Amino acid sequence: MKNSFGNDFYEAVYTIVRLIPKGKVSTYGDIARFLGIGSSARMVGWALNSVIDREDVPCHRVVNRNGELSGAMHFATPTLMKELLLKENVSFIDDAVNLSAHRWVIELDV
Repeated sequence: MKNSFGNDFYEAVYTIVRLIPKGKVSTYGDIARFLGIGSSARMVGWALNSVIDREDVPCHRVVNRNGELSGAMHFATPTLMKELLLKENVSFIDDAVNLSAHRWVIELDV
């Protein structure tokens, strides 16, 4: 699928995810909105599911709109996503990332 930048959609998702700093997270919806397909957060999830094992794309830094680790089932173990976030000092409220402390909003000059 092509986005408004004329690039392959999946590659555009990976580019954005690579920009998320350690200790921060973004949501599927935030990434979709930035890429111009705000109602297609699931497509961002599909893109990330296809590269879950690639170390150059930090998929663990993408959560759902509530901060929940909805992609955790796609990692090697059910707890790996949370473990990776904890190593980056991401805090949780119950089982969800504390979005008010760790949400990264994409702000690029385009």
